[in-house]
Amino acid sequence: MNQEPIGLDEAYDEGVVTEVIRPAAIVPEEAARAILVELSLNSVHADGLWLAEPSRWTRYEQPWPGERPEDATGLVGSLQIAYGTPTKYEITIYRVMISKLGSALGFTVESLCDEALGFGDLTLAECPRAALAAPPRPFRF
Repeated sequence: MNQEPIGLDEAYDEGVVTEVIRPAAIVPEEAARAILVELSLNSVHADGLWLAEPSRWTRYEQPWPGERPEDATGLVGSLQIAYGTPTKYEITIYRVMISKLGSALGFTVESLCDEALGFGDLTLAECPRAALAAPPRPFRF
């Protein structure tokens, strides 16, 4: 598909679906390791569709034609993640974005998560969830 490159900043325009995962999904250690290996093997740098970064896993429609992020085309969506939380070897998924292109291709928050989590034999529905603590009591004088 020939189209203009789309940067991550541009992806947050009108028509984009962003969902905060509440409570956040927790990827257990064993699944996290399998997912990270598969994301690496399926990297846009190696003719794959994923780019795994320290705070985000990004899915593209096609492999990058070059080595630089500005060469990227066809942003489908991204998962915002935190490594090492709640424990050292777990990963927390707390926000998911689906671009206009991703929506047009039929991706949903759940289907994008399920594709990434599938590398660890998980789905978003099966992921353990973070415990939500009660909000703090209001401060009073």
